[in-house]
Amino acid sequence: VGSKLREVFDKINNLLSGKPVQTEGQAVSVTQHPQGLEFVCYKLAEKFVKHGEGEVSFHHDSAFPIAVVLSGIWELHPRVGDNFLAHLHKKCPYSVPFYPARKGGTSMEEYQRTLGYEVHDSKVEEQDHFLKRMSGMIRLYAAIIQLRWPYGNKQGAHPHGLSYGWRWLAQMLNLEPLADVTPMLLLDFLEVCGNALMKQYGIQFWKTMFFIQKSYIPRIEAVTSSGQMGCLSRLKNFVQKCLQAEEIPLPKGILTPSFWRT
Repeated sequence: VGSKLREVFDKINNLLSGKPVQTEGQAVSVTQHPQGLEFVCYKLAEKFVKHGEGEVSFHHDSAFPIAVVLSGIWELHPRVGDNFLAHLHKKCPYSVPFYPARKGGTSMEEYQRTLGYEVHDSKVEEQDHFLKRMSGMIRLYAAIIQLRWPYGNKQGAHPHGLSYGWRWLAQMLNLEPLADVTPMLLLDFLEVCGNALMKQYGIQFWKTMFFIQKSYIPRIEAVTSSGQMGCLSRLKNFVQKCLQAEEIPLPKGILTPSFWRT
């Protein structure tokens, strides 16, 4: 609920502002240690990314409350935002977007790690699990770029707004597609912030959607085997529906003004 989210925001903001904050029965403050603030910014950013790959990957709607808090904190404490992007890019290179190539001399295990796979005792995580985590992180990113903390002063621009999303989409469409990963991430991204991009970029956005349908989807098809069609057909249907309706639906779970009255 809205009031609970404000409590969470205030607690994080107070901590980063150097005020003492009660946690597990004791007062902590970043001023207690010379590197206290650095450490908290780092750990906080890491935790936000973990929310993306965990909570958001299972409950898509949770992207919005997490993103709106992070967006507000980022505005007041830019270091948290920088740390967040660093963690996100390391865990999910597709958020850059970037598909790392295997360098000579790199072991397969090392290479899979750079692609974002979790590797434990030389065992690589299942593809489904990997895709789910990547999806959660992209959805969180797509929610952040369009949300502002409603109680901020709104004087400045969004610290990492829709122009970054527009750039992400353009760069993504300049990359050679990968089976599974590319169609899933494009769909996640468009479902979450397609509506906001449509409002902001109008005709340019529709040209991009048309390009995806006419040119990019066939390129994804060319690298996709018959067993990997799931993500691709969902993307295809989504793009087709949107072009027919000339409308991108609002994402499920977006925070409405009434949310903040709860």
